[in-house]
Amino acid sequence: MENGNISLKQAALWCGGTVAPAFAEVSFCGANFDSRNLQAGELFVAVTGARNGHDFIPDALEKGAAAVLVSESVREGIPAIYVSDTVTALQDIARGYRESLSLRVVGVTGSVGKTTTKEMVAAVLGTTYRTQKTPENFNNGLGLPVTVLSLNRADEAAVLEMGMNHFGEIALLTRIAQPDIAVITNIGTMHMENLGSREGILQAKLEILEGLRPGGLAVFNGDNDLLSSVAEQYHAVTFGLGEKNDVRAVNITTENDTTHFTADAFGIRIEITLPAMGEHNILNALAAIAVGLKCGVAPERIESGLADFRNTGMRQHIYDCRGVKIIEDCYNAGPESMEAAFGVLRSYPGRKLAALGGMLELGPLAPQAHYRVGALAAQTADVLFAYGANSEQTVRGALDAGMKNAKYYESHEELAQALKAELRAGDNLLVKGSRGMKMERVLRLLDMNDGGTQHG
Repeated sequence: MENGNISLKQAALWCGGTVAPAFAEVSFCGANFDSRNLQAGELFVAVTGARNGHDFIPDALEKGAAAVLVSESVREGIPAIYVSDTVTALQDIARGYRESLSLRVVGVTGSVGKTTTKEMVAAVLGTTYRTQKTPENFNNGLGLPVTVLSLNRADEAAVLEMGMNHFGEIALLTRIAQPDIAVITNIGTMHMENLGSREGILQAKLEILEGLRPGGLAVFNGDNDLLSSVAEQYHAVTFGLGEKNDVRAVNITTENDTTHFTADAFGIRIEITLPAMGEHNILNALAAIAVGLKCGVAPERIESGLADFRNTGMRQHIYDCRGVKIIEDCYNAGPESMEAAFGVLRSYPGRKLAALGGMLELGPLAPQAHYRVGALAAQTADVLFAYGANSEQTVRGALDAGMKNAKYYESHEELAQALKAELRAGDNLLVKGSRGMKMERVLRLLDMNDGGTQHG
């Protein structure tokens, strides 16, 4: 298995599949379940779902696939591993490959903030070690094993994000990743619909410890009530703003879309300049500092890694467009991340407007949660524009809390028209909602999604 190459014979042993003797020594490097993105030399995984991946085998071979992982017959002459379930087999192959690697793995999960924390941890470790990380949102039962199989033998660290919305999902992922360090960012209310309660969410997130390697370390948000209640039980390192945490932030100031603070970490003090706003991002950075120090990264390198940090996708991008400060945070939303976003909006001088989409996967808690978010918005925003599921409750919460200008809109187009009439130079606009709300469309309709200089 030089440089990540895996023979079909070895992969078949890991997953219990069969391979023709003529192809036993054929090797692949990496895997892909999407023929459009496949790179030459990778294993093509034919997943049967809404579309049958076996139909795309010709495309994959044309792209240069080294072999295919299949549950249906393929024509003679194609190097193939035959299994009963290609997704389970992919996971088993990734688990076997992970066990063959000597690199350090950091697993990250939590109700909110896990992707940003993953990026910050990778930024810190990348100053000292050859580091890989979960790309985009590859944090599920398909994406994580593909990420593991992309690792090279020369890699020294990997930061792997683990998402879920049902019990047992993180247990599966952590047994594949086998982390040396497991980070839990917080326990909120996301996925309440499937997990029943915050205590259920805690139980699901703690599954990450089931795959922790012997001698491995847990890193918990010590400011979170549920995580702090079990931190001692799991001998966890804690981070947060509270004085009892092992890693905490003091002397916090903000200036020009940048946060400055002193990290007090295991008795070491590190001056941090973070190109991001909000208390939630301070917490994410503290998790990265805790991991960095435990992995032997020098304090000055932690400082430089976080100073160079840049967020991904549609997570809290802050930029100026035609005199308006835009806080674009359209990747996802829950009550906790909404409250954090209000904290960022509050930090800017000038009039404050909030365009909020609905929050999904909250189950029976949804009406109450939206009402509370509306009440919180009234403490920060001057004008509220709401769209999507349960957003009428957001408006009601805002009006009951004393906001004078709050309204629900039936479409992105209506909301954008209302915003266009309201916005003026010097305003600050927060746009946020669950991924399914597609709130970035509002900015596109306003032609304000890529304006000006992006800061964070």
